[in-house]
Amino acid sequence: MAHLLIVDDEVNIRRVLSAMLRREGYEVSAAGDGEQALAVLARSPVDVVITDLVMPRLGGLELLKRVGSDFPDVPVIMITAHGTVDTAVEAMKAGAFDYITKPFDQEELKKVIVKATRARDLERQHLHTGGGDGERPPLVGQSAAMRSVYEVIGKVADSPSTVLLTGESGTGKELVAQALHRGSSRRDKPLIKVNCAAIPKDLVESELFGYEKGAFTGAVGSKPGRFELADGGTLFLDEIGEVPVEMQVKLLRALQESEFERVGGIRTIHVDVRLIAATNRDLKALIADGRFREDLFYRLNVVPVALPPLRERREDIPALAQHFVEKYDRRLGKKVERVDDEALEVLLAYSWPGNIRELENLMERSVLFADGPVITAAQLPESLREKAPVAPTPIAAVGPIGAIAAPSGASMKEIVRQAQAELERELITRALEETGGNVTRAAKRLQISRKSLQVKMKELGLRGADE
Repeated sequence: MAHLLIVDDEVNIRRVLSAMLRREGYEVSAAGDGEQALAVLARSPVDVVITDLVMPRLGGLELLKRVGSDFPDVPVIMITAHGTVDTAVEAMKAGAFDYITKPFDQEELKKVIVKATRARDLERQHLHTGGGDGERPPLVGQSAAMRSVYEVIGKVADSPSTVLLTGESGTGKELVAQALHRGSSRRDKPLIKVNCAAIPKDLVESELFGYEKGAFTGAVGSKPGRFELADGGTLFLDEIGEVPVEMQVKLLRALQESEFERVGGIRTIHVDVRLIAATNRDLKALIADGRFREDLFYRLNVVPVALPPLRERREDIPALAQHFVEKYDRRLGKKVERVDDEALEVLLAYSWPGNIRELENLMERSVLFADGPVITAAQLPESLREKAPVAPTPIAAVGPIGAIAAPSGASMKEIVRQAQAELERELITRALEETGGNVTRAAKRLQISRKSLQVKMKELGLRGADE
């Protein structure tokens, strides 16, 4: 079970919560203030922090900031008295996972902890690129596919239009959402993130729209939802394909009308929210299966942004690997400087089914076990080194490319780069010829996305071919 850290300056509160949560099967640690809590976090892994708001030495808000900076994947639940609910809401806008009010209902607390632990489990699978100041760094990579993504971000960031991010798991959709928020005039307002896959189906409505006192068992007070918390800012709904069908019509109304009612409430609440949604699911397939509303899809798909898998942006692998080496070198206190050329060749030859997330996890492990300043191929996992290179294209093997017109004195990298361009040109030209110039069919034949093929065609001066 998860390891919970309870932080409260009242001894009785710590004892009651510890006993209750241990009965639920959790491992529990306790601290009397924020300073003690940071000491616990430094010496043992913690899955969820449950902290009082007002404490001596280091209070709840200060602790929230330190956890967000040093342990960005650990959710923080705030405990607050009724008189400081406004402060708790501000804490949520600053990154707290949720809050409960004193006197709290034990069942409500248990539900919030379950949500937090589920979110923590999902976050462990996701891309982490937080810097030391709690801010995430810019997107990494200058491949043609990523430059296309940057171009879209630049054009739509400061608009109110809804953006739908699609792509395989681990391609960095949350980072793009953050880049869109940072590039907008809403950057000083909250960015509220919701992982829809982490919310039990029966709690989705109250999570998004909030609830009034007495709306259901355990609702001992009213509580704003994520839409209210994001008012004036940006709401990021990750894993949007996991929202239950019965909730999708209410979500559609909130998006279209910018208004909703809390669960158990009669007052209509108006908000100004810019929505960014993301999914690794095929929403059109879900629509065909009756599991996603077509009208909601078109409302979300105003600005579609498809993020390429790592295997379609291999030229970014060296920069990404170096970025993660530097990140984990700082975090782990090592003296690792880079990945050597032979190790890079191994990384470039691998298929990366887990995308950037898999690469990051590998680099963290490599930095952790590195014996010197350079990560070598021998230090990479044997399974990675033995993995066969990328599966060959189904098109018949390309014949000799002929003499490469490399300039005199060109480096090996320049020669290889030019040879790669010639090979790509030959493969794309042949695929287009064999499919009668149909870009979609050619992309399937080459086993890349249509968008990536279009980018490559533009890059290689082959834009004359059309569907």
